[in-house]
Amino acid sequence: MPIPTTYTSKNETGCCAVPNVDAWQKQTFDFEDKSFIREHTRSALYVPLNMGSTMTKLQTTAAAANAAMPPDQAMTLSRDLSPWKAEHLYAVTQPIPGADNVSLSGRFVSMVFEGPFKNAKTWYEDTASYALQLGLPSDEVYLFYTTCPKCAKHYGKNYVIGMAKVS
Repeated sequence: MPIPTTYTSKNETGCCAVPNVDAWQKQTFDFEDKSFIREHTRSALYVPLNMGSTMTKLQTTAAAANAAMPPDQAMTLSRDLSPWKAEHLYAVTQPIPGADNVSLSGRFVSMVFEGPFKNAKTWYEDTASYALQLGLPSDEVYLFYTTCPKCAKHYGKNYVIGMAKVS
């Protein structure tokens, strides 16, 4: 199955558009050499400390290389590597010279969540459990925060998509 469209055409903030969450709920899809650039954040017990500057760096790098994804397909996948470090994969249209390029391939299953960041551990566990219920164990789970905190406040919803790599 192809990757669902990430966002609708409705954008009231000029920043993050309204996410297309219905298309992501309990879906299975494939990445085939999907290009991302990677940055890391420092964390304190899983709470990122330099998220804003890291996201700005990823966006600036992609834009400078003319490799930013179309707005309806944009995504940044995040996962904790330890209580002190997280990685963030920013989707791009092509590898970028000088950047930390990552390519993802494989089958993924997804679930949609809504709520505050403090629920991230539960979202991670629920996504991994969902994959297991399908008979597809996963040890690689990413969280896709569909809007920045400012836009989540504007829209009144903080949608997060959990994605478990199952092959």
